[in-house]
Amino acid sequence: MPISLKLRFVPGRYSIARLAPDSSIPDWASGPGFSAIIRADDELTIVCHEDRVPEGVEAEHGWACLRTIGPFDFQATGVVQSLISPLSSHGIGIFVLCTFDGEHLLIPEAESRRACDLLTAAGHRFVD
Repeated sequence: MPISLKLRFVPGRYSIARLAPDSSIPDWASGPGFSAIIRADDELTIVCHEDRVPEGVEAEHGWACLRTIGPFDFQATGVVQSLISPLSSHGIGIFVLCTFDGEHLLIPEAESRRACDLLTAAGHRFVD
C-alpha cells in the first residue's frame, strides 16, 4: 500500500553551508525559523535562512524546504523513500534532514512547483 503523507512548505529560502570540522558554531547559524547544525568527522554543515550566511562561506543557496506533518512511529518504513523516489526519479536534487517529529526535504527553489506536482501525483497532499 502506498504511503500518503501531509506536507507543507516551510517559509523562507535556505542555504546549506559547509565549514571546517573543527569550526565553532557561528552566531549567524542561530535565529528564528528552521535551521539545522550537523557535525561530522570531516565537516560542519549548517542549514539556515539564506540571508544569514555571510559572503565567503562555502554554501549552496536557493533551496526551498518541505516538511512532513508528523510525528511518525520511529519503526515506520518507507517514509523518506516515498518522498525522494518521485523527485529523484525526475532529476530533482534533494537534501534530507529528519527531526524527531518529521522529515525536511530541501529542494532547489526553482523546482518547487514541479516537486509539488510530482509529490501530489505520488499520493501526498499539501496543506497550508
